[in-house]
Amino acid sequence: MPKYVYGFTEGNKDLKDLLGGKGANLAEMTNIGLPVPPGFTITTEACRHYLRHGDMPGGLEEEAGEHLAALEARMGKRLGQADDPLLVSVRSGAKFSMPGMMETVLNIGLNDDSVLGLAKQSGNDRFAWDSYRRLIQMFGRTVLGVDGELFEDALDDLKGDRDDTDLGTAELQRLVETFKGIVRAQAGRDFPADPREQMDLAVRAVFESWNAPRAILYRRQERIPAGLGTAVNVVAMVFGNMGPDSGTGVAFTRDPGSGRRGVYGDYLRDAQGEDVVAGIRNTVPLQELETINPEAYHELLGIMATLERHYRDLCDIEFTIERGRLWMLQTRVGKRTAEAAFRIATQLVDEGLIDMDEAVTRVTGDQLAHLMFPRFSATGSSHRLTTGMNASPGAAAGRAVFSSERAVELAGRGEAVILVRRETNPDDLAGMIAAHGVLTSRGGKTSHAAVVARGMGTTCVCGAEELEVDPHARRFTAPGGVVVNEGDLISIDGSTGAVYLGEVPVTASPVARYFEGGPVEDELVRAVDRVMTHADAVRRLEVRANADTPEDAARARRFGALGVGLCRTEHMFLGERRRLVEDLILAPGGSKERQVALDALEPLQTADFAGIFEAMRGLPVTIRLIDPPLHEFLPDLTDLAVRVAVAGERAGERDRRLLEAVRRLHEQNPMLGLRGVRLGLAIPGLFAMQVRAIAAAARQVEGARAEIMIPLVGAVQELEIVREEAARILAEAGVEAAIGTMIEVPRAALTAGQIAGAAEFFSFGTNDLTQMTWGFSRDDVESAFFGRYLDLGVFGVSPFESIDRDGVGRLMRIAAEEGRRARPGLKLGICGEHGGDPDSVHFCHEIGLDYVSCSPFRVPVARLEAGRAALACPGSDSR
Repeated sequence: MPKYVYGFTEGNKDLKDLLGGKGANLAEMTNIGLPVPPGFTITTEACRHYLRHGDMPGGLEEEAGEHLAALEARMGKRLGQADDPLLVSVRSGAKFSMPGMMETVLNIGLNDDSVLGLAKQSGNDRFAWDSYRRLIQMFGRTVLGVDGELFEDALDDLKGDRDDTDLGTAELQRLVETFKGIVRAQAGRDFPADPREQMDLAVRAVFESWNAPRAILYRRQERIPAGLGTAVNVVAMVFGNMGPDSGTGVAFTRDPGSGRRGVYGDYLRDAQGEDVVAGIRNTVPLQELETINPEAYHELLGIMATLERHYRDLCDIEFTIERGRLWMLQTRVGKRTAEAAFRIATQLVDEGLIDMDEAVTRVTGDQLAHLMFPRFSATGSSHRLTTGMNASPGAAAGRAVFSSERAVELAGRGEAVILVRRETNPDDLAGMIAAHGVLTSRGGKTSHAAVVARGMGTTCVCGAEELEVDPHARRFTAPGGVVVNEGDLISIDGSTGAVYLGEVPVTASPVARYFEGGPVEDELVRAVDRVMTHADAVRRLEVRANADTPEDAARARRFGALGVGLCRTEHMFLGERRRLVEDLILAPGGSKERQVALDALEPLQTADFAGIFEAMRGLPVTIRLIDPPLHEFLPDLTDLAVRVAVAGERAGERDRRLLEAVRRLHEQNPMLGLRGVRLGLAIPGLFAMQVRAIAAAARQVEGARAEIMIPLVGAVQELEIVREEAARILAEAGVEAAIGTMIEVPRAALTAGQIAGAAEFFSFGTNDLTQMTWGFSRDDVESAFFGRYLDLGVFGVSPFESIDRDGVGRLMRIAAEEGRRARPGLKLGICGEHGGDPDSVHFCHEIGLDYVSCSPFRVPVARLEAGRAALACPGSDSR
C-alpha cells in the first residue's frame, strides 16, 4: 500500500512532486533546525486519487490518524481538547506555488467548549473568540461553500469605522453566533463541532480546490500541468493574534521588485497570516519589527541569511511571532519581477553561490521581453493623482474598471483597462489577467495583488491609501477631490508607484536601447549584458529573424540575429505594385503581356533583395518565393462586383476583366488551394522572375549569401521541377545559393527522406503545419472555440503559441531524422511564429535543429532561450 502521509522529519526539499512545495520546504526547514511548528503532509498522490475517484484512498484515514496521534503526543494535548486544545491549520501546497488560488483553514479544533479552554490557557478571552470567529468564517467559505461576502458584511456592520482589532470579547462572541447562523442558513447544516470532522472536511475542501475555476485559470496562465494535484499540510497552530507581542509577516531575502539587497517584507501586529496576504489591514515595513521586537527581528534576519545560502536563491518566507517567539510557517523560492530576476542572478554569481551557467537558467525569455517594453516618459504635463507602493514594475495605461467581470468584458473588446480595487482576492484573477495593470488602495507589497501581479509580469501599484475606492459606485476619489469614474483613462507606474490621470507618454526601456546598440548604462543593463553574453557563448542554436524589409533586417542584426530565416516576398507586391500583379493575372498564359508584367516586377524585386542583402552583408538570407494565392492581390469579390453592377454599362474594361479573374481564382478553401509551389508550377515564369531578381541582387552586394526556399512542397517531384529551373538561372548568373524547402505540409514531413534528395535545407513553417495537422483554420478557430478547448483541457496552451510536441512536434522530429538520414549535411531551421516562443525554442534544440527564426523584437528572447536550452537546467522555478 502506498504511503500517503509524511511527517515533517521524513521529507526534504527535493520531494516537491510528492509533498508539494510547501510540504517539502517545511520538511527541509525542520531538517536544518529552524523553528517550524510540527505537523505532517498528505501527499499529492492522495489528492490525485480523490479527484479521480471522488473518495479518499484506502488507508489514508488511518494513516492520518496515526500522524495526528503522534502530533498530539508531541504537543501534550489532543485536537480540540476542551480544557487545553491542540489546534491545527490545514493548508494547500502544490508542487508549484499558486498564491491564493487554493484553500487554507486555520484554527481547526475550536468549538463552543474548546474556545473556553483556549481562553483559559492563553489568559486572553478576546484572542480565543477572535480565533473562533475566524475558523467559522474560513470554514464556512472554503469548506461549506458559503458566500464570503455574508461574513464580511456582518463583520463590517459590527465594527463600523473601527479596525477588527478594536472589537471586544463580547462583540466577538456575538459575531460567532452571527456567523454560525449564516452557516446554518446558507449551508443547511450546523457548523461541525467535532474537531476530527473539521479536519477531514477541510482536507477534502483543499483537494477539491485544485479544480476551482480560479485555480484552473491560474494554471493555464502559468502553464502548470493540470494533473499534478495538491498536497495538504496539517500544522500545529501558532498564533499571531494573541496581542501586541504577537504578529505575522512575510519576508523576502531580497527585494523581489528590484532585486536590490536589503530587508524587505511586511509585518502586521496582532494578526494571522491571511490578514497580511488579503491586504485588509495595511502592514508596516518589516524594518519596524526591530523596534517592536528586536530579538525576534535579529533571529529572523539570521534565518533569512541561512535560507538564502541553503537554497542559493531569493527566498519568500512566511512567519508568525507568538508572544515574542518566532516560528517559520513557509519558505519557497520567491516570485520576482523580470528586473529582479536578472539582477539577482548576477548578484548570486558575484557572491559565489552560483556560476554563470546557472545564472542563465535563472532568467527566462519572457522576463527579458518584459524588460524591453516601453516605460513612462515623465513630463511636466502629467497629472499625478497619488503615489502608492511600487509592487510590480512596468508602465500601464487604460480605462479604470472596478470589477473583475468588467475588466474581462472590456478587454474582450480590445480595450486596455486598469483594474482598480480596494484589495484583490483570488476571485479577481480573471480580471487581473485581462487588465494591463492593477491598482489597489489597500495592501502592501506582499498582498495578494502584489504577489500575483509580480508572478504574471503585470504592472501593479498597491496600498494607494489616499484613494477612496467605491466599487459599488464604480469610481474613486483622489486627493483634491478629483473623481475618476469607470471608463476614465488612468496610468500607473509600477516602478515608482505613481498614479496619473489620463494617458502618460511612454519611452523606450534602457534594455531595448541596449539591444539597439545603446550603452551598458546601469546595473540592470549590465546584468542583462552579462547573461546574454554567456547565453550566446553556450548556445548551439543560431538565431535568425523573419524580415521583409532592409529596416527590419538591420534592426534584427542589431538585436543579434545571425541571418534572415524568412523573407516573405509577397509583402513586396502590395501598395503601388499591386497593379503590376493585377496585370500579371489578367495577361493570358504565355502572352507577351504576361512577360511585360514579369519584366516590370523584376527590377523592383532586385532592389528589395539588394537592400536586405546589404543589411545582412555576410550573413545568410533565406528568401521564400511567393506563397499566398494570387486572389489575395486582387480587389475583394463583393466590393468589385458591387462596383461593376452600380456602374452598369459605364463599368471600365479593366474592372470587368478583374471581376472575371477574381471569380475564376476564387477558392472555397484558399489555404489548401493554388498557392506556394503550385502557383510557381501553374504560372510559368513567376518563380523564374524571382530567382533572377535574387541572383541579380546577390551580384550587386558583396558578401551576399542567398538561400532560396520553395514553399508548400508536398511531393519531391514538385521541388525537383522548380529546383531544376532555379539552379539553371543561378548558374547562368554565376551565383551560388542554397535551394531548400519549407516543411509545412504533413506529407512533406512524412516523406522528408525523399524530399531531402532535392533540398539543401528544411525550414519548418509551423504556422501552416499546425493548421494542417490539427485541421484548424487559425483565423476561424481561435475566436470560435479555442477558449472552450482551453477550459476543457483539450490543450493547455494554444498550439499556435507553442509547438504541439505530440502531434506537430512528432512530424518535425520524423522529418529531421529522415531528412538527415538521406542527406547528413541537411540544414534544419524553423521560421514560424513559434521560433520566438521559449518552450518551442527548447524543443527545436532537443530535436537538433540548426537555427530558429522569429520576429526582430523576439531575437534576444530566442538567443537567451537557446542558451538555456543548451544548459538544460531547471533554474529558479518560482511557480
